[in-house]
Amino acid sequence: MIRPAVTESAKAASGSFPPATYFKFSALIAGSIAVWWQPLVLTLKLALGSDAYTHILLIAPLSVALIYLERSGVPSRPSPNGWAGWMLLSVALLLRALTAVSVNAAPADVILSLSVLGLVLWWIGSAVVSFGFRIFRRRLFPLCFLFLIVPVTSGVVNWITQTLQYQSAVVATLLFRIAQVPVTRDGLILSIPGLDLEVARECSSIRSSTMLIVITLLLAHLFLHSKWRKFLLLAASLPLAVAKNAIRIFTIAELGTRVDPAYLDGKLHHNGGIFFLALAVMMIVLLLWILRQSELRSSRLGHSPDWVS
Repeated sequence: MIRPAVTESAKAASGSFPPATYFKFSALIAGSIAVWWQPLVLTLKLALGSDAYTHILLIAPLSVALIYLERSGVPSRPSPNGWAGWMLLSVALLLRALTAVSVNAAPADVILSLSVLGLVLWWIGSAVVSFGFRIFRRRLFPLCFLFLIVPVTSGVVNWITQTLQYQSAVVATLLFRIAQVPVTRDGLILSIPGLDLEVARECSSIRSSTMLIVITLLLAHLFLHSKWRKFLLLAASLPLAVAKNAIRIFTIAELGTRVDPAYLDGKLHHNGGIFFLALAVMMIVLLLWILRQSELRSSRLGHSPDWVS
């Protein structure tokens, strides 16, 4: 097997930093785990115990994977402007100190959110201090992706859940009418022949909806270049999050009233979220393919301003 020679320029492009740089970064990360140990444990418990926060478990591994996959083309020496990193570290420590002394002066969920926000700022600041500001600019998405670790407050979760419930009920009503099934809706209560059903809190499918948005963010970053196409793909995930819930409600109700009442409390009801999430992801992939093809056509025609490096 013939292997191409590795030139010095290729080595520089591979993003190989001096060992001292990695040691500094590792020390800063280790220090953050010690300082933020309690908020980290609380966030982990929250992610394991609540559907609204399950996505948190995936964010850090995905961010690290993205940084690794996009490691080519990174300068091999730390760039200047490390002062920006020290500013982020200072803000992070300030947030940690404020949340530590204000633990009884504010709601616990607010304290946790601010504390974890400080942790993410510390991680980003550590990268800037260790590797330079150019690394932050070139790895803007993977680093900012870490902000999804910050657990939103219970008030925000309740608002999102109620919005998903209400909109799912509205769209499900529309699906019944399209299928010419007599239906009336009173808030979150839907009535069809032989069945009255409530779009309960569990029917909001907040976990699968959050996963859909996270998946869409990743796909947009990996396969699209133009900002407006990325925004369009992400925007499409929001109505799809509602539509998949409504389709699930419609499907289970129709199967339960026309085929077998067992469907109303069966596996499709309790564990079928992954199936309807897969349908939504397929729609996202289809739209992504369309946008990708249009982007490739634009590039062939020389419309370079549409691309963002």
